[in-house]
Amino acid sequence: MNVVVVGGGIVGLASAHYLAERGASVTLYERGSLGTGSTARAAGGIRSQFSTAVNVELSLASKRVWNAFEETFGVDIGLRKNGYLFLARTEPTADEFRENVRMQRRLGAESEYLSPTEATDHCPGLDPEPFVGATFNPDDGVADPNLAVQGYAAAARELGVEIRTGTAVTDVRLDDGRVVGVDVQGTDGRERREVDYVVNAAGAWAGALAELADIELPISPRRRQVAVVDPTPPMPESIPLTIDLETGSYFRPEREGIALVGGHFPEDDDPEVDPGHFDEGMDIEWAARAVEHAADYAEYFGPETRIRRGWAGLYAVTPDHHPILEETISGFVTAAGFSGHGFQHAPATGQVVAEIVLDGEATLVDVSTLDSGRFDRGEALAERNVA
Repeated sequence: MNVVVVGGGIVGLASAHYLAERGASVTLYERGSLGTGSTARAAGGIRSQFSTAVNVELSLASKRVWNAFEETFGVDIGLRKNGYLFLARTEPTADEFRENVRMQRRLGAESEYLSPTEATDHCPGLDPEPFVGATFNPDDGVADPNLAVQGYAAAARELGVEIRTGTAVTDVRLDDGRVVGVDVQGTDGRERREVDYVVNAAGAWAGALAELADIELPISPRRRQVAVVDPTPPMPESIPLTIDLETGSYFRPEREGIALVGGHFPEDDDPEVDPGHFDEGMDIEWAARAVEHAADYAEYFGPETRIRRGWAGLYAVTPDHHPILEETISGFVTAAGFSGHGFQHAPATGQVVAEIVLDGEATLVDVSTLDSGRFDRGEALAERNVA
C-alpha cells in the first residue's frame, strides 16, 4: 500500500507514523519545514471539555497517547496538567456547561461543574463576580507542539517513512474518479508518483490541495493571535488555562513568570487569509484589547502589564468548528479543518486515518458525523467550547 501524506505538521506526521506502523509504505511531502505551519504557532492546549461527543472521544483517545508520549517516543513534550477552567457569564451558558459535564463524564472525562466561588480554588486571582458557573477538568493541560513534532518525525523515519521537506504537491491525478498519483515540485525538480492513497493533512492549505483533486472543502484559513505578557502580580504556574467563553478571552501561565493571553473577540475582523501570505506578527492594538479583556476578570492583568511579544497563526476553520475526517473520494482521505484543535487531536486522528486507509473504516472513534457531506445535508455539528 503506497500512501502519500501531504502536510508536515502534527496531524500529517501522526498519520504517517501510524500508517507506517501498520505496514504501509509512506511518503510525506511538506512544502516548507516540518512543524512550521499552524503547529509551530499553536498554544499547546490538550483538553476534554468540548460540547460534542465526537470531540470528547477524539480528546480521550489522544490523551492516552499524550500521557505516555515520553515512554513511547522517547521525547519529553513538557506536558503540564494544570487543568482547563471554563467560565460562564449567563445562565443559558451555565446550563450548557452542566449538560456538557454530564456528557463528558459519561464518556470517561474527569470534568466537574463549579460555582464561581469554587472556581477561585483553582484560579485564586479570578474575580467570581461576573460569572454564574464554571467547569474544570484536572486532566486537561498543555504541552509543547514542537517537541511533539520531533517525536513523531523521528518515530516515522525509524519506521521507514520518507519525509520530503521543501516539496510541494502540484497536482493530484485521478483516473475514473479515483486517486492514482501526485505530481510534486521540490528542490530536485519535478516528480510524478503513483500512489494508492493521498492523505490531506495540509491544515490551512487543505482546501487548496483538495481543489487539485476536483474537491471543494469548506475549510477557511483564519488568523488568530497570541500575546506573551508579564502578569502583574505574578501568576503561579499552577493556574489552569482559563477561558471566559462568552467574551472569547483566555490566558494561561508559561514558564519563568510570563503568561499567554489570547482570544478572538466580537469586535475583531475575521477575513479568510492566504496561508502563504499573511501577517505572522501580533497586532499591538489587539494585544492591548486582549489584556483589557483578561483584566476584566483576573487580577493578574492591568495597566502595569507589559506586553513582551506575540505571534499570529492560522486556524483551518470549518462552518461548525469540527474537522473533516473521511475518505472524500476514492483514494483521497481528508484530515483537516480542526478549527484550532488539530494539535491536541492529532494522535487519535493519525490512528483514524490509518484505519480508514487500511481497514476501510474507523473504529477507534466513530467519526461518521465528520464527513464533508454533513454541510449539504444540513447536519452540521455545534461545537460551542471554542477558544
